[in-house]
Amino acid sequence: MKTVKYITLLGLTLLLFFGCSEDWLDLKNPNAQTTDTFWKTETDIEKGVNAAYRSLNFDGTFMRFAQCALDFRGDDCWSPSPWDVLSNTGSFRLANNTIMQQWLWIAFYGVVYRANQVLAHVDNIQFSSSAKKDQFKGEALFLRGLGYYYLVTFFNNIPLILKPYEKSEDFFPTQAKPEEVWAQIYKDFDDASKLLPVSYTGKDIGRATKGAALAFLGKCYLFNHDFTNADAKFKSVIDLGIYDLMPNYGDNFTEEFENNIESIFEIQFERNVGGTALNWVGQPSADGSLTTARAITFAPTPFGWGDAAPTQWIVNEFKVESTIDGKDDPRLRASIFYSGDTLYGQLFDVVYATNPNKLGCKKYTNYKSGRPDEKDWRSGINERLMRYADVLLMYAETQNELDHRDVAAHYIQMVRDRVRLPDREAEFAAYTKEQLRDQLAHERALEFVLEGHRFDDIRRWGWLNDPAKVAMLKTHDSEFNGYTAGREYFSIPQAEIETNPNLKQNPGY
Repeated sequence: MKTVKYITLLGLTLLLFFGCSEDWLDLKNPNAQTTDTFWKTETDIEKGVNAAYRSLNFDGTFMRFAQCALDFRGDDCWSPSPWDVLSNTGSFRLANNTIMQQWLWIAFYGVVYRANQVLAHVDNIQFSSSAKKDQFKGEALFLRGLGYYYLVTFFNNIPLILKPYEKSEDFFPTQAKPEEVWAQIYKDFDDASKLLPVSYTGKDIGRATKGAALAFLGKCYLFNHDFTNADAKFKSVIDLGIYDLMPNYGDNFTEEFENNIESIFEIQFERNVGGTALNWVGQPSADGSLTTARAITFAPTPFGWGDAAPTQWIVNEFKVESTIDGKDDPRLRASIFYSGDTLYGQLFDVVYATNPNKLGCKKYTNYKSGRPDEKDWRSGINERLMRYADVLLMYAETQNELDHRDVAAHYIQMVRDRVRLPDREAEFAAYTKEQLRDQLAHERALEFVLEGHRFDDIRRWGWLNDPAKVAMLKTHDSEFNGYTAGREYFSIPQAEIETNPNLKQNPGY
């Protein structure tokens, strides 16, 4: 079951309206919920937590924009979209476009705002058990950490807001130093990991867990090259002993196998719960659909809008090495539509007879659902933000950086074994650190193609500061011809700068 299926929409609606007041403003509606009248019971806290989860389903988070912002800037994906908001994202030409940056900013700060509401009141309420209080507090901390993780990686120079707005000056925050934001993210994920349960049952499956907090904490340390702390957190996830790789790689991207043994945290979507209103570029209404627009956005035309496409480079990368029985890496067919496929009941080579080199995004599409296309705009496939395979390869990366190449090689081969690639553990163990870095870059490109990890990997590895690597990226994806220093981050939305005089624009814009 999925957490968001059961979100109390009343709680969501209520949270939109409270959080700030002024002594001189005394226009009170005795029938309206306020901060003073709402936060009274354990149920109120649960509604607040659920509302924070709901913010992850907004158009500016993982309904659509977050996936585009994450995927399009990698060298495994490009955007042929006629909409410049999307095509300019992949080519680093977004300056002050009012849609992409604005909605990422608004929606992820929405996650933070709602988590802050819970954290401001959770300690003042009587709970049925300490375990339930710990769970809700841990979830709020996790969600705030997650919101800030995406904000700082998208924008770098952002305000750090840790409580609900209380007075007028709160509406004009200054930007914190990025290292201050990262320190808070570490703290939130660490505190959450000490409060959250290891797993859930029933309707609570899909909520944040101890493993999710530890995995994201490790990822944040890795992003900032703190390999020792990252290593310890990834090892803690592994030692929980509750995760494993799914036997079939492709089952990680379908509705049928959601919240599986490989899933550490995923955004919950569902076609059959909630209303049908799409709520594009806006606040979800009471009859809003709990669905994602990834499929309609990424699926190739004529089945979707074709706003995303794999690069030829990533297809070629899959062809570098065959399986032990001489076949293509099965992750290629699980991730990308190309010649020989059947999609939405039609033969690829018939549909694209005049374009035989066509490549399309397969991951997270409903091509086997029996539906003729994605044009109802409503997909129920959960977005997997953290898989166990990611933990294994990130742990291998920390082991390499800490000069334990034999251990790194073992965990790399674990991920390769699932897709029947040759056993090269001994070979990898004998590599130099730099050779194994290159191998890990290759392994991660194949394992996480079209999952939004590639650009952050590239940035984390320092490739954007290396002219030779940038030149290489341009051969992988011509969109990198538009990259200039500073464009690894989005611009601060111009509307925010015009509203808040304390905000300064990012370098490079």
